[in-house]
Amino acid sequence: MKQYDCIVIGSGQAGTPLAKKLAEAGKKTLLVEKRFIGGTCVNDGCTPTKTMVASARVAYLAGKCNDMGVTIKGFKVDMRQVKKHKDDIVLKSRNGGQASVERTKNLDLLFGDATFIDKKTISVQPKAGKAKEFKADRIFLNVGTKTIIPNDIEGLDDIDYLTSTTIMDLEKVPGHLLIIGGNYIGLEFGQMFRRFGSKVTILEKSGRILSKEDEDISKEMTHILEEEDIKIYSNAKTTKFKNKAGGKITATVMVDGEEQKIKCTHVLIAIGRSPQTTTLGLDKTGVKTDERGNIITNDKLETNVKGIYALGDVRGGPAFTHISYNDYTIVYRNLIEKQDLNITDRPIPYCMFTDPELGRVGISETEAKKQGLNYKVAILPMAHVARAIETGDTRGMMKAVVDADTKKILGVAVVGTEGGEIMSVLQMAMEGGITYDRIRYCVFAHPTYSESLNNLFMTLED
Repeated sequence: MKQYDCIVIGSGQAGTPLAKKLAEAGKKTLLVEKRFIGGTCVNDGCTPTKTMVASARVAYLAGKCNDMGVTIKGFKVDMRQVKKHKDDIVLKSRNGGQASVERTKNLDLLFGDATFIDKKTISVQPKAGKAKEFKADRIFLNVGTKTIIPNDIEGLDDIDYLTSTTIMDLEKVPGHLLIIGGNYIGLEFGQMFRRFGSKVTILEKSGRILSKEDEDISKEMTHILEEEDIKIYSNAKTTKFKNKAGGKITATVMVDGEEQKIKCTHVLIAIGRSPQTTTLGLDKTGVKTDERGNIITNDKLETNVKGIYALGDVRGGPAFTHISYNDYTIVYRNLIEKQDLNITDRPIPYCMFTDPELGRVGISETEAKKQGLNYKVAILPMAHVARAIETGDTRGMMKAVVDADTKKILGVAVVGTEGGEIMSVLQMAMEGGITYDRIRYCVFAHPTYSESLNNLFMTLED
């Protein structure tokens, strides 16, 4: 049995940089990965999906270019080339990450499935050969999540359904893609494949898509998607699937309590993700989890068992790459640089990369209302943004929630081209305590999207 100072299980956006930095700090470190270096972000999430989103946007622009005075006489989508383009970028990132790990001194890399034997010992089963055991005083878990597959839909196991991972391996455009789930993953793939040429239907069990966002943001995104001929059903529950001749699938769906039959060729399951903790053997350690299997940590990311830490999505959210990476920086700086950092007050910005995208940070209007805050709301349609008009895309809106007394910005949601970048400008203002009345008269370069933050806050009366 080999002894290490530190063992990192999972090579996601926290695990890989943490393992490298621990090794560089002189800690003998083992990094265990059961699949590919880079975790979900590089292999199944951000890198491949945003690459395919970019391909889909090119197809969308090709269809719109005549409006801008550039004539294209038809175009076609080559899914094999879309897939190859995506695969090439993923492999470059994955291989670069692995090479960086392998040349790091004091760091060993082992591919295999890790299971706890006790609080300080793990067993790793490689794809070939016998399992090996390793010990360490500190063990860090960055094992991520996997797609939730519902168990209450009759006939689901009889169809060849897709997940957010397998759908990216398609080499032909689906005839009719039925998506179960109307949140970030489902909407990104829905718009993407509509632009590739699929008929798309989205089923959302809640009263509206993006149910965690404010209602006006949800309505704006619904309008944008429906303009692209995407059919959206809310209050929809799928009860049954049945295979038909010729590769057809019939879904039985209850919509507002009434049964409907929807015929499709492909089904994407996008109702959420669950932590990959069932095979870790956490019962051998005493590490506590919640009812969903998410690992519970304190505000310094240590579990109830001293020396065992959990980072990233396995904690139950917020499930974003940048949060996972920030987890790594907090753990590393606390352990090696002897700082006293925690996750309590960090900002949680995020983007949904539909086109236009949604960028959000801070609290929503709904949350401000629930908290009983004295707040104001500034709203500016993108149709009033000069840069949006000039580029020919006025879909979306800017929205900011501000404190009526202190004039500080409490939260931002931007649906629009470069929505994430506009949101990030206001996030920096929030971090620096810059009030909205200062931004109202700030000098921004013309013509930029951020320049219209002047006009956004002009809508508020002092």
